[in-house]
Amino acid sequence: MLAAMLFLAIACPAHAGLRLDGQMTQGGMIIGHADPGAAVVLDGQPVRVAPDGRFVFGFGRDAPPSAVLQVSSPDGQTEQRILAIAQRRWDIQRIDGLPPSKVTPPPGLAERLKRERAAIGAARRHVSDAMFWAETLVWPSRGRISGVYGSQRILNGVPKQPHYGVDVAGPKGSPVSAPTAGIVTLAESDFYYEGGIVIIDHGYGVSSTLIHMERVDVKTGESVGQGQRIGLLGAAGRASGPHLDWRINWNGVRLDPALAISPMPDN
Repeated sequence: MLAAMLFLAIACPAHAGLRLDGQMTQGGMIIGHADPGAAVVLDGQPVRVAPDGRFVFGFGRDAPPSAVLQVSSPDGQTEQRILAIAQRRWDIQRIDGLPPSKVTPPPGLAERLKRERAAIGAARRHVSDAMFWAETLVWPSRGRISGVYGSQRILNGVPKQPHYGVDVAGPKGSPVSAPTAGIVTLAESDFYYEGGIVIIDHGYGVSSTLIHMERVDVKTGESVGQGQRIGLLGAAGRASGPHLDWRINWNGVRLDPALAISPMPDN
């Protein structure tokens, strides 16, 4: 499915200053280029535009088949474009006969999980003026892709939350690095589900979340550069084996990291 998707670099004849780069599909991250000073609105919601006219947005796993993008230039000219969003098929696995403890967290964890969810939510809501989201991303870890965005398991008949990241399997203790620069908004070593977790704000609502690390080497508030080591790969938290789970958010929208980066190198 992904191999058949068209990588769009759209040049708009009706508005010479507008270009959209990215995969126009569920999970895709789009980087736009408009005239400096332009105003951009997506499905009725304003999109932040940089002084040079660049902006970023994306589509979630269950995005509908179309979206409306409106761009208004400083000279008063307005263009409205209907964006066709490719619909994807997801890998759904049904697993029955599991012990209840494998499906539902043990009693007594409610308060801990509530605190951890709140900390993750607050870290992802941090929005800075940085524009590291516009740079070419690098893989935070190298290895076999063992899990993909959008997949979902139904355990004992109970649908679980879809997987919103890409999993990279590798040797325990392998380095994990920042996919691009930013500010660390969360760095914790022992969350229940995530184990070692780092969230990096790349600016304009775009953030990376990296989880299941056995060791975290950065602190909240620290600036990191692209490729800088932030921890070590592991199987901490709820994980079946050593791997890195990498996720990208744009504001409250969960994006597919595999669509925002070149394919994993062979070595």
